[in-house]
Amino acid sequence: MASSLICSETQSRVSSVLNRDVKQYGKKYMFDCNEETCWNSDQGERQWVSLEFPKSVRVSELKIQFQGGFSAKTCSIKGSPKDGDFTELSHFYPEDDHSTHSFPIQEAPAVDRVKIMFENSADFFGRIIVYSLDVLGERGS
Repeated sequence: MASSLICSETQSRVSSVLNRDVKQYGKKYMFDCNEETCWNSDQGERQWVSLEFPKSVRVSELKIQFQGGFSAKTCSIKGSPKDGDFTELSHFYPEDDHSTHSFPIQEAPAVDRVKIMFENSADFFGRIIVYSLDVLGERGS
């Protein structure tokens, strides 16, 4: 059964933070289970979130909650082995609302890193706001 792959040893990076204010809008707020905090990107196209897992994983589902008006319209998730190149695992198209969206990933290979690409935004300036992000699947042995 699929479970959350994000743990305390998972390393995360983001493309940008609004006004570089990581204390108020940093990446950690996507994973804190607090519905009042969020990661807020700065403006610009092609925002992203990358995750590096302590062990290989098989991704089966992505769950994400955007702020309505600041969601991505076209997204992709890419995966790679530890030192390899990223390959596309799936495309997905979220609704522009505040609900938690779930996107299944079919037959993904084992990967050590994933990168979630937000190709464009519902916001005119390209900002993305994510309240929660979770990657589900199975850990490698």
